Amino acid sequence: MISILPAIHEAMRERLPAMVDDLRTLVEQESPTDDKGLVDRAQTLLAERLAQAGASVERLPQEQTGDHLRAVWAGTGQRQPVLLLGHIDTVWPAGELARRPVRIEDGYLYGPGAFDMKAGLVIAVHAMEVLREFDLPLARDVVLLVNSDEERGSASSRGMIESQARQSSYVLVMEPALGPGMLTVGRKGVGRFRVQVQGRAAHAGREPEKGVSAIAELAQHILYLQSLNDLEKGVTVTVGVVQGGIRPNVVPAEAVAEVDLRVPTRAEEERLVPLLRGLSPYHPQASVVVEGAVTRPAWEADPTCLALFHRARVVGEHLDMHLERGSSGGGSDGNFTAALGIPTLDGLGPEGAGAHALDERVALDSLPLRAALLAGLLLDLSLNGH
Repeated sequence: MISILPAIHEAMRERLPAMVDDLRTLVEQESPTDDKGLVDRAQTLLAERLAQAGASVERLPQEQTGDHLRAVWAGTGQRQPVLLLGHIDTVWPAGELARRPVRIEDGYLYGPGAFDMKAGLVIAVHAMEVLREFDLPLARDVVLLVNSDEERGSASSRGMIESQARQSSYVLVMEPALGPGMLTVGRKGVGRFRVQVQGRAAHAGREPEKGVSAIAELAQHILYLQSLNDLEKGVTVTVGVVQGGIRPNVVPAEAVAEVDLRVPTRAEEERLVPLLRGLSPYHPQASVVVEGAVTRPAWEADPTCLALFHRARVVGEHLDMHLERGSSGGGSDGNFTAALGIPTLDGLGPEGAGAHALDERVALDSLPLRAALLAGLLLDLSLNGH
């Protein structure tokens, strides 16, 4: 296996123009999570490309979100499958492409959704295509799941992901790299909560004493929530959206806050979630209702994930890569699979920068190398392991 890695890398370098073309095609088909029509069109393009790469592609229709895809490259079946994870949806609204069309500049491809994470899908396609071209039989099926709602928490696809993960020996997540030469072995848990306060309306000038300000009540809760932040522990509690009131001259009867929770460990999750859910009114005539939950469990690097990283690192050494591991404050679908105890490795996508930012970009020279790394790791996992 080791001896063929340089040839695989060279084949990937020769494919760079085709990889760029594939990436441009996917980026130029916008796919905001909340627009089923656009997401479905992007999945159609991807499904066609996956079929060209030799996969058996199944479309999983959804009513409320874009459809999901399940692509399988059949191996000899001697070992359990390897699961690849990716998503087609992006955070960018329809029309963003017109404001920021795809461009290539100084070795980077810029465009909405390029880095997070359409380039990761391109890497997976070309890795599998080259393995087929080299006629390298795999002892494992390679299954690629591409969901359409990752940027909103994967509510409709989590069951599909967890079910397939339980049938797999390893999970490789095609999210972008944390930095040059980086792979991801842990991610913070993510929670989303909504704090709704009910007060009582009154005329702000004539009878303010009869009112109970929901905004004033909510403000006290916001200060409390902010006090829960602990940057040394890696805990963040962010009140990101606040709404309340109807007119300046009316004591506000209602106010709402949306809260993002990030925790590095399950222990912190178990400590903090009851504090958020247990908010009680400061004013005796106000009421507070908290809804929400942890949407992605904390992923703490365990020995199985670290062992998988070290296998990738050995493959990387034969490609003149020096790989390092890291953890991310952002969640991914890898949180789900790692929580099941399945060895999971994330950040196998491209190098670049600007996820969810206006300067989102992919380092084009990273595409062949990252594709060669994935191909080599799939070969290693096919020849070895449980």
